[in-house]
Amino acid sequence: MEKKTLLTHCSDAPGLISKITNICYKHQLNIIHNNEFVDNASGHFFMRTELEGYFNDQTFLADLDQALPEGTKRRLVSSERKRIVILVTKESHCLGDILMKTYDGSLNVEIAAVVGNYDTLQSLTEKFDIPYHHVSHVDLSREEHEQKVMEAIAPYAPDLLVLAKYMRVLTPNFVEQYHHKIVNIHHSFLPAFIGAKPYQQAYDRGVKIIGATAHYVTNDLDEGPIIKQDVIPVDHNFSAKDMAQAGRDVEKNVLSKALNKVLNDHVFVYGNKTVIL
Repeated sequence: MEKKTLLTHCSDAPGLISKITNICYKHQLNIIHNNEFVDNASGHFFMRTELEGYFNDQTFLADLDQALPEGTKRRLVSSERKRIVILVTKESHCLGDILMKTYDGSLNVEIAAVVGNYDTLQSLTEKFDIPYHHVSHVDLSREEHEQKVMEAIAPYAPDLLVLAKYMRVLTPNFVEQYHHKIVNIHHSFLPAFIGAKPYQQAYDRGVKIIGATAHYVTNDLDEGPIIKQDVIPVDHNFSAKDMAQAGRDVEKNVLSKALNKVLNDHVFVYGNKTVIL
């Protein structure tokens, strides 16, 4: 007996839920949990179905293709733990949170390795018996450095890359290699205060909330599909440094919550948005 998740999205039409569930019944698959959503603005249908049973993936998906509208996108994904590689620079709070939540089972994931452009976080990583690769960017062009990073990542064949305060802008070539497989945490409530020193920008504007945004990485800096956001209140008593300190807690919490959704296949990417079921 296996457990898998079916992710389906297509143009909305009458009877889609019935068609999908009937095919599940035909293949004697038990539906454990089901969620669906229709974006009325675009006329698009999304459905996430948790299944258990004995799967013949090829015939099951072929039957779905025959029943559903042309252009339907569907994936049948295993419930096995996914593998991630984490990219870091010097800040430890997001990496430390992921390491601890993986250790205590709060995040159901295999951390295959951590790659950093400094060795600052090597000792922290190795305390959890996880390989650390120090790939320095010094005296290398961005392209040369990224090539070495990709060489470090490749043997692990990760399902997802996580930028845990990785303070390097990725080139289009790198992003293309991992299309919609890179999750970043941004220390701001996007789209406000993008780029450098967001907490100083927030302080200068006298904001009353600060936040963090987890999103997929695209070639448009800090503008990829948003997965999770959160905010906390601040006031005139907060300096820029105070805001940055408070923001670290928001950042690590938002990133881990986003990863939990992505790793458990709750996230559909549609255009430059996400639908989370």
